[in-house]
Amino acid sequence: MKTNNSQSLFEVAQQHIPGGVNSPVRAFKQVGGNPVFMKRADGAYIFDEDDNQYIDYINSWGPMILGHNHKHVVEAVQAQVKRAFSFGTPTALEVEMAKLIKAMVPNIDMVRMVNSGTEACMSAVRVARGFTGKSKIIKFEGHYHGHADLFLKKAGSGVATLDIKQAGGVPTAVTDDTLVLPFNDPAALQQMVGQYKNELAAIIVEPVAGNMGCVLPQDGFLQLLRKLCTDNNIVLIFDEVMTGFRLSKGGAQEVYNVWADLVTFGKVIGGGLPVGSFGGRKDMMSCVAPLGNVYQAGTLSGNPLAMTAGLATLSELNNNAGIYTELTKKGEYLRDKMHEVFTRKGLAHTINQLGSMISIHFCEGAVVDFQTASKGNNDTFKKFFHHLLDNGIYLPPSAFESWFLCAALSEADLQKTIVVCESFVA
Repeated sequence: MKTNNSQSLFEVAQQHIPGGVNSPVRAFKQVGGNPVFMKRADGAYIFDEDDNQYIDYINSWGPMILGHNHKHVVEAVQAQVKRAFSFGTPTALEVEMAKLIKAMVPNIDMVRMVNSGTEACMSAVRVARGFTGKSKIIKFEGHYHGHADLFLKKAGSGVATLDIKQAGGVPTAVTDDTLVLPFNDPAALQQMVGQYKNELAAIIVEPVAGNMGCVLPQDGFLQLLRKLCTDNNIVLIFDEVMTGFRLSKGGAQEVYNVWADLVTFGKVIGGGLPVGSFGGRKDMMSCVAPLGNVYQAGTLSGNPLAMTAGLATLSELNNNAGIYTELTKKGEYLRDKMHEVFTRKGLAHTINQLGSMISIHFCEGAVVDFQTASKGNNDTFKKFFHHLLDNGIYLPPSAFESWFLCAALSEADLQKTIVVCESFVA
């Protein structure tokens, strides 16, 4: 592939942007080489500045569940652009978005729009602390809830990819109230809750982790979380920034039939534009200003362009439940066929998949937490990543990130992916 334009852009970008990228996960630091600069997209494909075409398994890290440039989403945004970009006042669009979220996620009583997943998670923890009058929280190793100070303790995503042991600029005093546990470890969870139950405001969890690869909860773990929180006056927060509206209409909550007190959303609800939200029980959400004294604000919260793209995307998902069935079939096909290819070669691997989220780990044994995810052979992953990239398939440039499938992926796209996997092991 020709890469001259991307290489030139990266050289210039490094002079003006830290590392040449505006988010660390876009860098190729773990896999080696330089990032590819994209200029357009359509359906299941993205195209770089050198006009190379790629099957897209990032999909903007999750939002493009329908595929790029979906007709109804584009038409809706084009119409809104002619009306206004932003008001800084309430709009009917915000009301419609809140109503649709509540209709699709039955345990949401009230919802507040924000501008990112980080804002949503940060605000949900603040609500939990304000509601309970307690300060400590539990998070899980390898889970990523955004780049707010209190979450950058044994976090996943770019923190794990770049192997940052201690996040710079974060005073230890800020994270003293953040307790960290291994995911899927009931004994450790019960011990810590027992020790700190009178100080714990919240437990925040990715119900299906997407920031150390795709890592599923083991049987009974989410149910245990729910019971411990109920029994000990602890707020259970599900971070569904990735899984919300992606795994089902009701997200991971619906899939596992476990319902949190507060839920955070992002990605899919913006249809590709910057957006986030948090919502939950009315008594908790009533603590949020102007109703209560838990302050949260945002100049561009509920931005009409983001609301329009999100409404169009969620409406497509809400009106066509078959999208989720088809996405699951595609995910299972990819999982099973890759497993066949790597097994025939005798290449150690584990593939985790649920719905349209999937990841491969080049290691023996199950991947159930950050420690087991970290056992993957990164040298093999580097070779795998670049082989697929060179053959027109774009994966997350990190073994610690989930892939995201979109509805626009065709059978031919999936088959090409398997053929390229076969050429890799050959």
